[in-house]
Amino acid sequence: MRGMRIYTKFGDKGKTSLVGKVTDKDDPRVAAYGEVDELNAAIGLTIAFCKYSDIKEILTPIQKDLFIVGADLANPQGEKLNRINPIRVSEFEKTIDEIWEQLPALTHFILPGGTQTASLLHLARTICRRAERNIVALSKKEKVNPDIIVYINRLSDLLFTLARFANRKERVEEIIWKGKK
Repeated sequence: MRGMRIYTKFGDKGKTSLVGKVTDKDDPRVAAYGEVDELNAAIGLTIAFCKYSDIKEILTPIQKDLFIVGADLANPQGEKLNRINPIRVSEFEKTIDEIWEQLPALTHFILPGGTQTASLLHLARTICRRAERNIVALSKKEKVNPDIIVYINRLSDLLFTLARFANRKERVEEIIWKGKK
């Protein structure tokens, strides 16, 4: 067999390895980085179906960022490995502000959906929010790089903005929710 083996049989008894530690697969730290992995896959799916190069160019580096976030979360000792650069949050904010200027004012909640790309971005956003909840819960029990929480929070804002932008590009109107049936 060439390269890494895909199966090690190590996890057959419900255990996995973190950096420097063996733990159960249902450990909150494993759940947190598992959510980040799911988010990364959702973003990959979005890229696969997106026809807009500008949106793909924003999303592709995020997939690389999420590998760094996952590795950081898998590091319970908090040893400095490769960590997410806090400047990424500023970059997200700049992108959000630039796109927001092109969108109609948001005065009500909107239903997630619209184009295929927008719908996938909304799905990624909800996975991002779930990852954030798991990371915050983990941070209440164990040490977590605080830059991760800020990064994931701002990423969900960016995904929401990109979903609106994708709908705007195809002239698909957002469906406003006013709390009535």
